[in-house]
Amino acid sequence: MQLIHCPWCGPREEVEFHYGGQADIAYPERPAELSDQEWAEYVFYRDNPKGTFAERWSHSAGCRRWFNAVRDTHTYRFLSTAKPRQKEVRV
Repeated sequence: MQLIHCPWCGPREEVEFHYGGQADIAYPERPAELSDQEWAEYVFYRDNPKGTFAERWSHSAGCRRWFNAVRDTHTYRFLSTAKPRQKEVRV
């Protein structure tokens, strides 16, 4: 069992969290002008690197807040977590 550092609650067991996808995906500036292909790319296409990756997580069984994390997808180890718009904190 791994502990994940919630920026509001502190370290908690990983079963309390849910993965929310890749971090820093900007909403389209003019969504009405997107083609079906561009919408599909915005909604479904994400990076899938082996290594360090910026993600969004929710502390769904705790404070229910979203936060950003940097995780190594190869080792599953969390390298940092941070509140939205906050500088990342190493864990």
